[in-house]
Amino acid sequence: MLFAQLPEDVLYLILSYLDYKSLSRLSQVCKTIYHFVNRDAVWRKIAKEFLNTGITRNGTDIYRHIPLKDRVKTAQNWNNGVCKKDIPLKWKVILLPWLQLDESTLFLSQAADIRAYHLRQGRPQRKPFEIFSGHKGDVCRFVVTDSHLISGGSDGRILVRSRKGGMTLDLSGHNQEVNCLDAKDGLIVSGSRDRTVRIWTLASKWRRDPLVMNDRVWSVAINPTLSSFVTGTACCENFSPLRIWDVERMECVCSLGSQFRRGAGVLDIVFESPFQLLTCGYDTFIRMWDLRLSPRKCVMEWEEPHDSTLYCIQTDGNHMIASGSSHYGVVRLWDRRQTKCLQFFHLRSDQWSSPVYSLRFSSTHLYAALATCLHSLDFSLNPISVR
Repeated sequence: MLFAQLPEDVLYLILSYLDYKSLSRLSQVCKTIYHFVNRDAVWRKIAKEFLNTGITRNGTDIYRHIPLKDRVKTAQNWNNGVCKKDIPLKWKVILLPWLQLDESTLFLSQAADIRAYHLRQGRPQRKPFEIFSGHKGDVCRFVVTDSHLISGGSDGRILVRSRKGGMTLDLSGHNQEVNCLDAKDGLIVSGSRDRTVRIWTLASKWRRDPLVMNDRVWSVAINPTLSSFVTGTACCENFSPLRIWDVERMECVCSLGSQFRRGAGVLDIVFESPFQLLTCGYDTFIRMWDLRLSPRKCVMEWEEPHDSTLYCIQTDGNHMIASGSSHYGVVRLWDRRQTKCLQFFHLRSDQWSSPVYSLRFSSTHLYAALATCLHSLDFSLNPISVR
């Protein structure tokens, strides 16, 4: 019996013992084997072990429209730091921009506006196809959902705009700038320099009484279950900057950690799952918290080698974490299976010491917003190691 004539379940078993190089070479034997080896089912096990292939820990496939074999090839570039750097957008004034990425659209805040750019082969077009305005001050944070764009500004207002057009909802309440914002399934949580957290329910336009935090609020994140949310404060008072709150009772469920030094504020929070939380901030550490443990505690941490503040983080849901530092436009890639940084990139700006205020990545590109420009790192080059 020829190899290609074996039953499919037997072929899958045999191929499961091969690494990615062997699979790539095997696919060159003949057309029949080529078409079989290129199936996603063959590459799924391998893809879970690589960075940013779109396969999360719980098995969800984020980039279903891209063949897994192509994603594994691109993953070699992420791992080896092979990319093409570009600066597709520049502006003349110094800003604190924020980014959101939604499939083929990049949203970028510039002063009081949020601009939406089409991505063509990963590169933002020079002119935005839509501009969202309405704030009387700079936009500090914004969130893009399937149906709405929700932004918080230095004017203390929260604006909710329909992405399909229509009226803008103004959710006023804070008397100082809205430093942070998160929204999921109609639930909106905002934090402000005025030391309060406010909660809105979008469907009923209902606002609860504010939570008084006794400290400036730098970051918030809603649990995917919508039952709780986490706040990160400036850590200028005598309590943990990280606290979990029950949405219904509006009560603090617990505090995370007790060894934060004064001023070690938390600047970004990312829920990777309902039970796993990633945080970063002024203490120069990325920390992962397991909310299933009792007491809830940090289970892993990664230290920024140059003791720089970490402004932002993003995860691929599996092994990779990307972080943006406060000095010299440094973006770092971390493999959570290792304690040291995997790759780093210096992104130049007109202001050489500009922080990376925000970053987002897709399967092939990483976008980083600095004070005067937007950087793009293209990892879609054909890797030499896989042919």
